[in-house]
Amino acid sequence: MNETPKLNEHNKQEFPPMHTAEHILNGTMVKMIGCKRADNAHIERKKSKCDYILPYALSEEQIQAIENRVNEVIEADMSVTVEYAVQEDVKERFDMQRLPDGASETVRIVHVGDYDECLCVGAHVERTSQIGKFRISSTRYQDGIQRIVFRLDLPIIES
Repeated sequence: MNETPKLNEHNKQEFPPMHTAEHILNGTMVKMIGCKRADNAHIERKKSKCDYILPYALSEEQIQAIENRVNEVIEADMSVTVEYAVQEDVKERFDMQRLPDGASETVRIVHVGDYDECLCVGAHVERTSQIGKFRISSTRYQDGIQRIVFRLDLPIIES
């Protein structure tokens, strides 16, 4: 495809470093904990939160390991790239139920290196090193939902 396909309108402008960190956190939760991507997420510039459906609360050791792994991915300076595909061609790779009603046939796949991929129309950084340091600032487990609240210490850009 030479031209950018027409996608559904996006209703929010995310802060790219935080939004990309959310992708890495989701990929980490899938890989390390074996759960699905966040059931609910609220991504903002100062702090963000993701809710995961889990049958148990994560331990302090697991939380620390998740934070460490997310920072390892960030420090690896992976490229963040975009691919376009037709829904039918990628329905085995992604949960299509997460798409909004009436979603376009063409979908946008965001890749964080070879670490994570997901359907997304939001804004992202070009490289993970632009994210800064990831910190889990609090967690809460209630009624089968593990909430993870996180912040970023943004990198200093030298001019």
